[in-house]
Amino acid sequence: MASADLRQELNCSICLEMYNDPVMLSCGHNFCRICIDRVLDTQKGSGGYSCPQCRKRSRSRPTLQRNITLRNIVETFRSTQPDQTETGIFCTHCIHYPVPAVKSCLHCEASLCDNHLRVHSKSPEHVLTDPTTSMENRKCSIHRELLKYYCTEDSSCICVTCRLDGEHRGHKMETLDEASENKKQKLRNVLQKLLANRMEIEQRVQSLQELKGKVQEKSAGLTERVTALFIELRRHLEDLEKRVRRKISSQEERISCPLSDLINKLEIKKEDLSRKMEDIDTEEGDNEDRERHDRLLHDGGDLDVAKISHTLHKGLSYMRKEVHVFFNIQEASDILLDVNTAHNNLQISDDMKTVSRSDIEQNRPETPERFRWWSQVLSSQRFSSGRHYWEVDVRESELCIFGMCYPSIEREGVQSLIGNNKKSWGLHRYIGGCYLMHDNKQIRISPDLSSNRVRISLDYEAGQLSFYDLCDPIRHLHTFTTTFTEPLHAGLYVSKGHIKISGRVRRFLL
Repeated sequence: MASADLRQELNCSICLEMYNDPVMLSCGHNFCRICIDRVLDTQKGSGGYSCPQCRKRSRSRPTLQRNITLRNIVETFRSTQPDQTETGIFCTHCIHYPVPAVKSCLHCEASLCDNHLRVHSKSPEHVLTDPTTSMENRKCSIHRELLKYYCTEDSSCICVTCRLDGEHRGHKMETLDEASENKKQKLRNVLQKLLANRMEIEQRVQSLQELKGKVQEKSAGLTERVTALFIELRRHLEDLEKRVRRKISSQEERISCPLSDLINKLEIKKEDLSRKMEDIDTEEGDNEDRERHDRLLHDGGDLDVAKISHTLHKGLSYMRKEVHVFFNIQEASDILLDVNTAHNNLQISDDMKTVSRSDIEQNRPETPERFRWWSQVLSSQRFSSGRHYWEVDVRESELCIFGMCYPSIEREGVQSLIGNNKKSWGLHRYIGGCYLMHDNKQIRISPDLSSNRVRISLDYEAGQLSFYDLCDPIRHLHTFTTTFTEPLHAGLYVSKGHIKISGRVRRFLL
């Protein structure tokens, strides 16, 4: 009773809850600071302020005095009555005033306040729990006894009778506390894994967002540069068009002027001849005009198309150089195969660009660089910086491999095959399909190649090696991403037929 009375005295008359940071007005009444501030805010502009409880008025906004004593009383009361205001469950035996319950007895199916808890039975069958209204859920629906065990085989909570005489007899059991702790541990383990997965995903999202930002930044910069390039190219095209038009007009005028003069003269002569038809003295002048007529038809009767074409091609060549300067494209050079690395059953063409399998041993001298297990060969060029690409024609080979290798790749043994180790990357082509391979791990390509030409593109600094099917449109097959630690050589393997390096190596840098 005293506890309930004290509880009511500690309630704010505005929010009807226990004081939170209590303050006092000059009239002596107390309120939560946030509650009285809201009330006074609503009274602003009404000509005065008043206490919500006693209506005492004042012209100016009242000064709020913090009530430290009342605050300490509230905190002390809360510490001795934990969570009472949160449960909303009251003592079953306090019928005159609602007194918050501190415990519930599952045996009596009653909730108890502090006073009734002190006189409550202490016998084992009277099981006390935190205040609850769902006591029926803690009892067996068949035997009306308290649930004390958890049957792990049937995943159900049972009472003592169910365990000894019921259908759960002989099953593996746990106490509810043990089952609860095991369940909590499993949930903690799951939660820990989920947290780890979420952190990993967050890191992946962050890295992808950073990559996306870099790509967008690079794209914006490149777009701006390309726009400027095309503005310049359009200006050059317009200038070139004007120059070519001027040359055509100039040639037309050069040819047309003497023709017009001769036509006018002949027209005058024609009129004169009409008047002097019988005058035979005009024969000498006619011969001179005929000679001029024939000369113009023979020497100056057509445009100099070759000269116009030269001007056009010269202008276009200049623009091509502008594009090369923009992309920093170097002149292409042929990629050549290194005979010193070629297996002895491989034939290398005279131009060092085609390799084929032969049943005849080539009797080349044994060198540390020569492949001795697989029918492979490396390029003589090595790439240690920049961006490059080269192409192969595989139409005459049913089984082949092409890619790039470190010079330290093994020269004999199964592991020396391109793609079978960490020092090489290759595309394996066979009848009916193909796959990419690195470190002896396959990446299937589906569908098969649509053309007989494949491009290999290298960006050394970015650590990217890409393969493209040169169909129409070009199809990207796969990009390996790593950090290159050695220079790279082009590498070829031929089991049947031949491979031709049909493209040319280009080095370019955006």
